[in-house]
Amino acid sequence: MATYHRGEIAVQERAGLARQAEFSLGGIGGSIPPVAEDFLAAQPLIVLGGTDHDGRVWTTQLTGETGFLRVPDPRTVVIDALPLPEDPLAGILTGGSAVRVGMIAVEPATRRRMRINGRARRDGDGLRVDLDQVIANCPKYLQKREYRRAGPGEDGTADRTVTDGTELGPAQQQAVRTADTFFVTTASDSGDADSSHRGGNPGFVQVLSPTLLRWPDYAGNAMFLTLGNLLLNASAGILVPDWETGATLHLSGSAHTVWDAEEIAGVPGAQRLVEFSVEAVREITAASPLRWTRPGYSRFNPPVR
Repeated sequence: MATYHRGEIAVQERAGLARQAEFSLGGIGGSIPPVAEDFLAAQPLIVLGGTDHDGRVWTTQLTGETGFLRVPDPRTVVIDALPLPEDPLAGILTGGSAVRVGMIAVEPATRRRMRINGRARRDGDGLRVDLDQVIANCPKYLQKREYRRAGPGEDGTADRTVTDGTELGPAQQQAVRTADTFFVTTASDSGDADSSHRGGNPGFVQVLSPTLLRWPDYAGNAMFLTLGNLLLNASAGILVPDWETGATLHLSGSAHTVWDAEEIAGVPGAQRLVEFSVEAVREITAASPLRWTRPGYSRFNPPVR
């Protein structure tokens, strides 16, 4: 039977949403139902996060032809893809040991998503994930997009570059400021990982400095899986995808929840705020073969000042 850990319960109670969280617990299971199996089979992308050998949390993405996500049984997902050699999680995902991962599959065209948490192990040219949690999520704050695959000579893989740093450069800051979507991975104090989506109108993520970001925590399902993990373990990893070029911006650092009522009141739609301290940056050009259309913004997105 699904339960919340003590960090999630503490955040639910502080937010005054424990009763709603109890109702939402019904959305957490341990296996994949047939409708979700069909959903995964139709996806060309899955976001995945975990902790590297140095203890840093990162978020990345894996892509493939539709059907590259398979469900051989309700407690297992097979991913017929491995990360790029340049990927910050390549070391742990291509080794032979099982690693705890959080995953989220999103379908921007229909604004559907689902989260899957478990233990991944390399299996040939892909990954086999034994599941611990399967989580149904609402479609709020997802921007609508359609995708296509980059044509010959368009994917840019021959000229792929990798940039590492400990803070955001000017162009990277601009990419974050104008983002309408990013993905965040956290882990509990026992190491169980979870990856989730955050979305809003461009500008919903504030760049307070080259090493400090802040974003609003909007109304959701009251589970507080991300904020509950952060209460117990501040480590976090962010992926900011460039939907038009296929580049990926990976950030690793630490985060905490801001509960100050005066600060929260200054951000439209915010129920809480999250501040993220950047400790490591990796940007990879041409990381994905997928190219996405310009977004149709979710009607649930609060305005941005």
